[in-house]
Amino acid sequence: MLGKFREILKTSIPMSDTPGVIPNMPIGSHQSSTSAKSNTTKRKEIYRYNAPWCIFSMNWSVRPDKRFRLAVGSFIEEYNNKVQVIYLDDEQGEFVVQSTFAHHYPTSKIMWIPDTKCIFPDLLATSGDYLRVWRINEDSEVKNECLLNNNKNSDYCAPLTSFDWNEVDPNIIGTSSIDTTCTIWALETEQVIGHTNVVSGRVESQLIAHDKEVYDIAFSRAGGGRDVFASVVQIKLSIIPCHSVSGADGSVRMFDLRHLEHSNIVYEDSNHSPLLRLAWNKQDANYLATFAMDSVEIIILDLRVPCTPVARLNNHRAFVNGLAWAPHSSCHLCTASEDCQALIWDIQSMPRAIEDPILAYTAAGEINQIQWSSTQPDWIAICYNNSLEILRV
Repeated sequence: MLGKFREILKTSIPMSDTPGVIPNMPIGSHQSSTSAKSNTTKRKEIYRYNAPWCIFSMNWSVRPDKRFRLAVGSFIEEYNNKVQVIYLDDEQGEFVVQSTFAHHYPTSKIMWIPDTKCIFPDLLATSGDYLRVWRINEDSEVKNECLLNNNKNSDYCAPLTSFDWNEVDPNIIGTSSIDTTCTIWALETEQVIGHTNVVSGRVESQLIAHDKEVYDIAFSRAGGGRDVFASVVQIKLSIIPCHSVSGADGSVRMFDLRHLEHSNIVYEDSNHSPLLRLAWNKQDANYLATFAMDSVEIIILDLRVPCTPVARLNNHRAFVNGLAWAPHSSCHLCTASEDCQALIWDIQSMPRAIEDPILAYTAAGEINQIQWSSTQPDWIAICYNNSLEILRV
């Protein structure tokens, strides 16, 4: 499915108006065995939701009062697409649709505001033709708060490939685009005081991050977690303090928001294959993982040893589509592939070669998305065809 999505993203968009088994073993030992056994009796190991369309994007809510809430986006190869907010109903023991709303074109990414203390409004962001921010009201009504557009051409827009919401400062969102740029947006949020919209945004900065399309961007937790990010492109990947980007030039680049005139190339693919996704280790900001287009291999990088992968994970038998670090452990990474498998790896033996994953799950279809819940580290979500599954690990 990533292949189909890339073909869509390569085209400028006209401007618009507006089945397996996971062993029940905890990873990272963040709870006692007694607690784990107690929770096992309360919940099943696997819950499935079947959407009325093929699912491409999804994300866990991080609010402690909405622990089993997710957002999912459709992949329909036409203008009219959908986003649903679903939650796990404890009494029914199944997922229930809370809200459904229209979206122009498929969403390349969906993300809830990283607000674990419930300080900000209940916001959801989506990327596609533009970056849109939505507000979920108490009555489950979904309202588009703002549409953020930095295109200079009034007739066509360059599709957004991905974005990341800064965990330390939720007023900051970074987007990546096929037009070779990354844009840092400053959101302005406020409580409702009779305003029609409680969220607005402005361009904080924009930079040409790569020589070709930029496919992903991610903020790092290094240096306080606000200023560094990385990106990946068809041949390059970039990082800005703290964020990184990946892209079509086959490189990973690192940037600092305080010094955007400079960037560090921390990795370049030897075959110049486009790098599609990247993810920072949640507990150790020295490590990040990425993978190339049409590759079965995941590459792990150590920023202290740039340009040379510290590990390569090779057990997938078809192209890799996604990866997610454990939120509570620096040693565990989950990957997903078109071979229908979700694999969990223990990387603590690095730099020694890592031969096999410690856990494996085989889905009923090619997995195109994987997310590890940050508020509930026992649970991982995957998407394939029209199904979303959450798996207890």
